[in-house]
Amino acid sequence: MRRPVRFGVALLGVVALLASAACSANQPQANDKKTIKIVYQKTDSFTALDKVFQDAKQEFEAANAGVSVDLEPIQANDDDYGTKLALAQRSPDTAPDVFYEDTFKVRSDVDAGYLLKLDALLATWDGWSAFNESAKAAGRGDDGGIYAVPLGTDTRGIWYNKQVLQKAGIPVPWQPKTWDDILTAARKMKAADPSVVPFNMYAGQATGEGTVMQGFYELLYGTASSLYSDSEKKWVVGSQGFTDSLQFLKTLYDEKLAVAPADALDPNVWKKVFGEWLPQGKMGATVEGSYAPSFWQKGGAYEWAGYAQDMGVARFPTQFGQDPGGVSMSGGWTLAVDAKTKNPDLAFKFLTTALSKKNALAFDVNDSQIAVRTDVASDPGYQAANPFVKDVSSLVGVTHYRPATADYPKISLAVQAATEAVITGKESPVEAAAEYDASVKKLVGDAKVVQK
Repeated sequence: MRRPVRFGVALLGVVALLASAACSANQPQANDKKTIKIVYQKTDSFTALDKVFQDAKQEFEAANAGVSVDLEPIQANDDDYGTKLALAQRSPDTAPDVFYEDTFKVRSDVDAGYLLKLDALLATWDGWSAFNESAKAAGRGDDGGIYAVPLGTDTRGIWYNKQVLQKAGIPVPWQPKTWDDILTAARKMKAADPSVVPFNMYAGQATGEGTVMQGFYELLYGTASSLYSDSEKKWVVGSQGFTDSLQFLKTLYDEKLAVAPADALDPNVWKKVFGEWLPQGKMGATVEGSYAPSFWQKGGAYEWAGYAQDMGVARFPTQFGQDPGGVSMSGGWTLAVDAKTKNPDLAFKFLTTALSKKNALAFDVNDSQIAVRTDVASDPGYQAANPFVKDVSSLVGVTHYRPATADYPKISLAVQAATEAVITGKESPVEAAAEYDASVKKLVGDAKVVQK
């Protein structure tokens, strides 16, 4: 955080006298000026938040004389952004006042002492009552307090190119009911055109949370197993569903129904998915987020005029078609105030400016987010944002959330390692599942695991 300019003692008195004569009582004096630093992610394909912050900076500075907003976007992917943010948060001299925070890191960062508890400040903000009650939980810490405010949320489904499926004789709209239905369709696509990638599911450590959120968890949560027992507050090990999920990935990759392992291990593979393979009809389907249209709509990173006509979206099915018939995953990002800020009131005030109805609506529309403010969700501009809003919003009914625990990020890395071991042929699904179980026990201790 930048500090006010210091003045020499002798000079200070002169300046103070001159300032008092030249300025009105309401104007800030030079040494009263404050700067709040905002750190967030910006990439070539993610500029929606930068636009919101640029607008919020103008609004905030106009309403708060003597306060400057220093926007410091970090150009990096999700994982690298998290690393750079964590480095900045270690020192009061480099920590931001307000920052962009992934929901899955909220509790671990609360434990690390990075996030300011916001309950008292939220009680003074009328806008807080407009937030969906379930969405508020995204910023909750283990002590029940709120430490971050959600920007939006998302769901995940199967995005498919209708032309590729129709070429393989698969009727559209397409809705697979079981895992076998996916494999059957993928094999038909491969037989109709061996050059296409029939069905993409991210795997490996290079794509980070994308691997689990747009891949493994859609499989695992569609079995009788789960990652974590909420009732026992323990991590599940030894489950058949975990092994079955790895086996599904192995089948996809062994039969060359997914991308080549070398592409899967490229952290930028998603750029080819959105920018080349789906628009050019070289990929049949992929598991991706509700934000997918943001890449293709006008002004997006990969504008595609025909996406609304050529693409369709389907629920990811449960393993055997059992209830509830589909699986989705939800996450999202938040804004938080750093616990080390010297200006908590100003930092919170900027946060509320950035998350006003006007700015939240702009962000949700431009980034194809699912609204967490009820007044935004009911706004005609939001409902008409893209042709898939109704479809992806309906996936909320079958969605799951990552375990909101401080040790989740370490568990996620272990899951990603298991998928990589399988798709590269290093280990069988049984061996990779056993390696995962051992890793979890080592990470959290035997007392925090349960065999199911």
